[in-house]
Amino acid sequence: MKVVELKVNIEKILDDNKAKSISTIDLRNKSYIADYMIVASGTSSRHLQSLSEILVSELKRKGLDNCRIEGKDSNDWKLVDAHDIIVHLFHPNKREFYDLEKMWSEEIPKEKAMI
Repeated sequence: MKVVELKVNIEKILDDNKAKSISTIDLRNKSYIADYMIVASGTSSRHLQSLSEILVSELKRKGLDNCRIEGKDSNDWKLVDAHDIIVHLFHPNKREFYDLEKMWSEEIPKEKAMI
């Protein structure tokens, strides 16, 4: 699956499962960690857990194995590592606190950020 197709699939899975405020950040000219970062909000800790599990399950069904969920014990944040795409799922308060969209929207110097 091509990375753009994967991005569209992830956005659709999140939208179909009632994720809120889905935002996609293009990292291709900013970092080597991934091509895209998708940030979305859930309405509760259960919703965040469900979103992460459904996402991994649906991606596996589409042939993308070895996706991992980080933050399984957290009530307000989950990360799904979908290889070339990182998906952050936040409770709205934590999302506002960390403000990843602002951090990654700023211009990076000519050298790519290496994390």
